[in-house]
Formats: sequence, C-alpha cells, structure tokens
Amino acid sequence: MIRYFHVDAFTQTPFAGNPAGVCPLQTWLPARLMQQIAAENALAETAFIVPHAGTSTEYDIRWFTPTVEIDLCGHATLASAHVLFTHLGFPAEHVTFHSQSGALRVTRAGNGRLTLDFPSRPPQLLTEPPAGLAEALGAVPHAVLAARDLVAVFATEADVAALRPDPAAVAALDYVGVIATAPGQGDIDFVSRFFAPRVGVPEDPVTGSAHSTLIPFWAAELGKNQLRARQISPRGGDLWCQLRDNDRVDISGYAVTYSTGEINA
Repeated sequence: MIRYFHVDAFTQTPFAGNPAGVCPLQTWLPARLMQQIAAENALAETAFIVPHAGTSTEYDIRWFTPTVEIDLCGHATLASAHVLFTHLGFPAEHVTFHSQSGALRVTRAGNGRLTLDFPSRPPQLLTEPPAGLAEALGAVPHAVLAARDLVAVFATEADVAALRPDPAAVAALDYVGVIATAPGQGDIDFVSRFFAPRVGVPEDPVTGSAHSTLIPFWAAELGKNQLRARQISPRGGDLWCQLRDNDRVDISGYAVTYSTGEINA
C-alpha cells in the first residue's frame, strides 16, 4: 500500500486553492504506475517524493498530471513540503527537492506560510502571436509573450475573469499552457488564470510554476520586486511573490490537508 495525502495548496481553508496528491515513497514506482495513480486521482498534479541518495534532509520529486509527467509544478511541491512538515515529522526549517528543473528549496515560516525557491523563467515578447490564440481564448490580448507557457496580457482583471477558452483550440497551441494575466486591484499587484488542456488540465486552480514567469514580467512592469498575486480561477488562490535576482523567484503560500489515506496499488 502507498501512503496518500490530498492537500489544498495556496489557501488557508479547504475547498479552495489547488488540490494536489502527494505520495511519499521509499523507492520509485514504475513510471506507468505513477501515471495511472495520477490519472485515477484526477487532480491537476500528483507528486511522488523519494529520499535523495545519501541524505535524510533532501528528496527527489516527480510530478504527473492525469496524462503526462511535467518538468515543474509549484502547488504540488508546496503540498509535498506541507506533508513532510505537518505529517511526517520533518525536523528542519527547509527541505530541498531535486527535480527535472534543478534543486527546489521550500522553507517554512513561523506563521505557517511556506516559500518555494524556484527558477525564474522570464517571458519574451512575441512580435507575431501564435495563429489561433485569440480564437482559442475568445478575446484578443494586448500583448503576448512566451517562456515554457504563452502569456496573454489583458488590460483588466475583468477581462481575464470573463475568458471562456476553447480547450481543444488551446491544446492545439504549441505550448504547455496559456497564462492569462492582468493588473490587480487594491493590494493585489496582478491576477492570472492558467489553461493547460494539452497536458490534461483544462484550467489549473492555482499554478506555482506559472508564477516563475509572471513574477519577472510583473516586477519589470510595475518596478517592484515584492508582489502580491491572486489566481482568479473558480477556486482561487493567494500568493506572495518576490523576484530575488535574474535566476530565482520566491513563491509563498499556505496549505491545508483535506484527507489522508492509502492507495491499494
């Protein structure tokens, strides 16, 4: 049997934020089985963690959507750290996960907030937006940039909230996902939504990895390195962000455990 935790990330209350599955292992399962577990869970991502060779304070991590393994996932990394700190007696104040995207450190603060140390992935402006993007989103952005994901910039939060994208058309674009973003209101510096039907996630509730791209973009746009963000999916989620340097960003948030159990596989 495999221990299993269902954690809502980037929220302080259940039924909000982004749900992630977390499976702590001693050794890797076959990739096909991990993919089957992720498909059965039907969450945006399921994370699998294994102790890193030669150390008791570091872990290897892999992330699977219901259809594919991906190279970087913020909310399931946050959820994995929450499981270690809250349920598995991890003693230190930070844990390092080794991944396809390098070493990722998660630090816990006294108020329960967790901070992801993630790579910065600044987007580059596209002079020619990909064919079909406006039709896929159902609206014309006033700027389009690209990193791993496309970034569609809109004028207002209301523009982003009103989007009703065509999943098949979004999946046909040659990117992992499409980030729709706009300036925020009040103490929120920017908002976003994230669509990734190409990898089995029609709309992701709160996307840590997308903020690896959003943070350097909005830091440059707004002239500030500390930012408050909100993902305005139906579940919604809150993030505290910092551009540390050209290579790294901090993405902070809370997490709560929804359920624990075992997988009979």
